Amino acid sequence: MMNLNGLHLLLTYQCILECDHCFAWGSPKQSGTMTPEDIRLILEQAKELETLEWIYFEGGEPFLHYAVLRGAVEAAARAGFQVGIVTNSYWATSADSCRENLRPLAGLVQDLIISSDAYHWGEGNGEKRHLVEEAARELGIPLGVISVAGPGAPDARSSSGALQPGTDALLYRGRAAVRLASQAAGGAWDRYTTCPHEDLREPGRVHLDPFGYVHMCQGISIGNIHEQRLADLCAGYRPDEHPITGPLLEGGPAGLVRHYDLPLQGRYADACHLCYTARAALRERFPAALAPGEMYGDFAAAAPGS
Repeated sequence: MMNLNGLHLLLTYQCILECDHCFAWGSPKQSGTMTPEDIRLILEQAKELETLEWIYFEGGEPFLHYAVLRGAVEAAARAGFQVGIVTNSYWATSADSCRENLRPLAGLVQDLIISSDAYHWGEGNGEKRHLVEEAARELGIPLGVISVAGPGAPDARSSSGALQPGTDALLYRGRAAVRLASQAAGGAWDRYTTCPHEDLREPGRVHLDPFGYVHMCQGISIGNIHEQRLADLCAGYRPDEHPITGPLLEGGPAGLVRHYDLPLQGRYADACHLCYTARAALRERFPAALAPGEMYGDFAAAAPGS
């Protein structure tokens, strides 16, 4: 049984960028975008969850489908939810463009989060951040920033150093596991005996993607809202019985490797790197639990029923 506080909607897998650290393999080549009909279905099911307070719109890049995003924000606010948006702020090309994009969202969005680091806009990153900050302040929209460190930065959890204030550690999931993991020192596979970033037993939030998959962590599915209502998925969640969350709860990513006797006894950048590598190796065996293919860089993956 899950008592969710937050529902994070991946409005689209599409993005104008292909950042090396992206969990969801965002790309111009990706498919999958929610429609207004999808939003209506999701909000209808979300209202059945009495503990749910927040709905976030993420991606990919949600502003690529601005009409859908704006309608979804308005509908979520009318339904009584607190609303957040996560964006790479590609649309922040001038002060006027920022005001034009944000003014219709003023009073509806309680948490606007922009990605602002070297992965996104390089030397132009600071200017975009400044433009969004000014417009958000003018319109009274609360603003937060996600800034992810590079592979060479010290880990905030290590004893050897700490990240700069306001900076998040790089997690080697998704594209980062493929493109960046080789740049990290890492450690032996058997040291990763817990999942340090997700509460798989009693999660406070889940992600829901354009195809209807409900993710405990990006790429770990517990079902699809087109086949079973979200409230029923939450009520029926049995983490110890799930083929992926069960071994992870028992022994972390190393436990997942041991449970399925995977030939992955090497060095890994972090726990996420080992977990993602193990899951990628298990996709054919557990296609429903490790879905959709978009979360594993398979842009040709089809939506359910297609």
